Amino acid sequence: MQLHRHTSAALNPRERGLDIGSTWKAQTRNTAKVYGDFFATLGIDARKVRTIAEQSHEALSAWSPALAEEAEGWADGAGLEIWQLSVVNARTEILAAAPKKPGSHECSTAVYVPAGAAAPQTLQTWDWHHHLAPEGLLLEVTPSPGRITKTFTEFGTLGKIGVNSEGLGLHFNILAHSRDDESAGVPVHAIARRILDEASSIDDAIAIASSARVSASTVYTVFTATAASTTRRAVSIEVSPAGSAVVDTGSDGWLLHTNHFLDPHLAQGDAIDDGALSPQRLAHLGRVRTELTGLGVTDRAKQFCSSEGASSVVCFHPDATAPRHEQWQTLLTISVNADDGSLDYAAANPADAASAGFQTF
Repeated sequence: MQLHRHTSAALNPRERGLDIGSTWKAQTRNTAKVYGDFFATLGIDARKVRTIAEQSHEALSAWSPALAEEAEGWADGAGLEIWQLSVVNARTEILAAAPKKPGSHECSTAVYVPAGAAAPQTLQTWDWHHHLAPEGLLLEVTPSPGRITKTFTEFGTLGKIGVNSEGLGLHFNILAHSRDDESAGVPVHAIARRILDEASSIDDAIAIASSARVSASTVYTVFTATAASTTRRAVSIEVSPAGSAVVDTGSDGWLLHTNHFLDPHLAQGDAIDDGALSPQRLAHLGRVRTELTGLGVTDRAKQFCSSEGASSVVCFHPDATAPRHEQWQTLLTISVNADDGSLDYAAANPADAASAGFQTF
């Protein structure tokens, strides 16, 4: 995956979207096309794709007018109708309607919150299909005066993994619940972006996430750089059409998440694919977590894989014998620094990232 950087200082949401869309017109249009083809491959009727995309944007407009305006500007800048951009922005909501889903081999996240004032130490892999994300975007925006949001995202989604200048960071993992449906809720990627744009505390993030009606499931692992004995410093907020739940850090300061529900009530409706390896990846993180404590990002990435290196269960490699839509690959390894508002990233699995090194945004 080739990564691009973009900074927009526009305070007006539509102007910001126009800036992004016009600058990255080719990438945005290509991403919308490949996702449309992908959904057709999964057996989702084109009329249903458009309906869910349109209705999810309507849900976004009601829930966050500013983000809806930014998406509309992005579409205009790229020369797309808003529903075409929403095919990407609401791609998780459209996936919920797929009769044959491509599994859930996505994302392993580890967050450590040290005792005292030290900032959290984090690492996540983003596992997806390379043909859907040959290029990615590192985006910096100014959602309000004096406030900065940085996020890694796809061309057409408003946000994903990121950090803000208030010292709050966010990791993002997809989930699947039996109540997921085609009712076109607020796009889960837009919820991540609104948390980054508006939240200054864990309580803010929980309130924002739980205020949205969703039709697809995901989990936001949020954390703050500020040590405060009276508040949580890291939680995983699991959201689904069946409700939301908050998972706290363990007594050792670790918060680990892959692609299945950890809340006992929501776990009763877990609909993760049997071959997703999510329990195995979570168990792996549980085994290696003590080796990650206190390491810099390069050594953290190396230990994330343990002695197995790139053959570790948290590193995905495409199976050339499988259909393209079933070929999974670890496209990104990323660490979120809530203390200085930066992202350390490498377009590689953790083992290769540890060898080649990280860049900072």
